Amino acid sequence: MSTPVSDSASRGAPSSAAAADTVVPTGHDMPRGVAALVFLRDRGIFILWLLLILVFSFWCAPYFFTWSNAMLIANAAALTAIFAAGVGLGVMSGVLDLSLPGTAAFCACLTGWLAVNKGVSLWIALPIALVCGALIGVVNGLISLQGFNPIIVTIGTLSVLTGLASVITGGLTIPGLDGLTFMGTRRYFGVPAPVYIVAALYLVGTIFLTRTRDGIRFMAVGGNAEAVRRSGIHSDRYKVMGFVISGICAAIGGLVATAITTEANPDASPAIIFSALTAVALAGVAMSGGRGSLPRVLVGALILATIANGLIIRGVQTYWATVITGVLLLASLGLERFIQKSVSDRLMATSNLSVHQKKV
Repeated sequence: MSTPVSDSASRGAPSSAAAADTVVPTGHDMPRGVAALVFLRDRGIFILWLLLILVFSFWCAPYFFTWSNAMLIANAAALTAIFAAGVGLGVMSGVLDLSLPGTAAFCACLTGWLAVNKGVSLWIALPIALVCGALIGVVNGLISLQGFNPIIVTIGTLSVLTGLASVITGGLTIPGLDGLTFMGTRRYFGVPAPVYIVAALYLVGTIFLTRTRDGIRFMAVGGNAEAVRRSGIHSDRYKVMGFVISGICAAIGGLVATAITTEANPDASPAIIFSALTAVALAGVAMSGGRGSLPRVLVGALILATIANGLIIRGVQTYWATVITGVLLLASLGLERFIQKSVSDRLMATSNLSVHQKKV
């Protein structure tokens, strides 16, 4: 009497002999290693910040781990975070805008000149400043699209804007901008006004990058503009958009700085672009474009402010914060290169394992 054939066997299920001939890959640990490296790249900055908070909570007890000190750190990080958003969003689209300090100084001085010298309402002067920031971005973008190096173009723009800011103010600061305190020194529910501005900026930016079609295309252009162009998308438009967003962020940063001091200063501080670039590098944003995360950029700015705050509480000279910032920048670049190379090597090894597997 013949043995009944099961349904699975009748549908072509593999026999035990065939199963015995199948080789189980020996490289299962490779994907796990890649996943660990990617996790370190994408989440390592959050772990670093938590470790810093833990260390300073014990080293600077009982003054560090308090609500009032947390607000000091958040407020101190606000300006760096605003400029870092401009740098980061620009880099993600494949452009690096170094003219941000000049844009900030020019827009701030224009606002002060309109409000103090011409009697224009601040509610009119502020939008004009933001529009000017966007227009500066358009100019940077259009010039760069002619084949010029964006870094050289924006360095030239930085010089022009710094000079124009001094022309507007006659080389002097414009005091008397007390009407801007609502976005500077004022607190709402115990939280400084700049913190709300940063929260709104990063919320809008994150939604744009992750939830909109233009945001996804924006990142894709940074990764491979030529491939995007061949797919029928106007890649140049998104490159100009990167400069425009950087210009708007710079204008916001200049206005917030003016609101804190209640005076417009024509001097463009290069230190702010250094801090912004450090925050972006710490966040693991690829300087070649196409990859990055705004929340990580924000944490990068908070890390810089946390280090400076903790050292001040301990009475350490502030220049050590600059030294540590530089070390962190170099370390982040080295870690980024190491992770990229390791991921590439492991993926290649896994691919070779799967291609060259043979039956026993």
